[in-house]
Amino acid sequence: MIEFLVEFDLQVPRGTPESEVSAREQAESAAAAELADEGHLVRLWRWPRAGDGVAAVGLYRAESAAQLDALLAELPLADWLKVTVMPLHPHPNDPVRGNVDETAAS
Repeated sequence: MIEFLVEFDLQVPRGTPESEVSAREQAESAAAAELADEGHLVRLWRWPRAGDGVAAVGLYRAESAAQLDALLAELPLADWLKVTVMPLHPHPNDPVRGNVDETAAS
């Protein structure tokens, strides 16, 4: 599995009824839970943006960039999101990786 850092910039179109926003947010929550259960969504953080909207960043795992793109395209908020994806590669000084390697050697 490849790990990806995914940045989301949510911009709800002006004039969207609050009921639609709420329904999509609930559906998004369910979709995120399913992606987590499947092992694709590892972590997710959010912060308020200046002005309207919310930004978030997540750590995802997928077999390929194409698979990740397909997963993200299915999100209920996908058409309101600006998404930036960065593939991540292991670093030799990653402390977690070091602990995993030491444990495997024992």
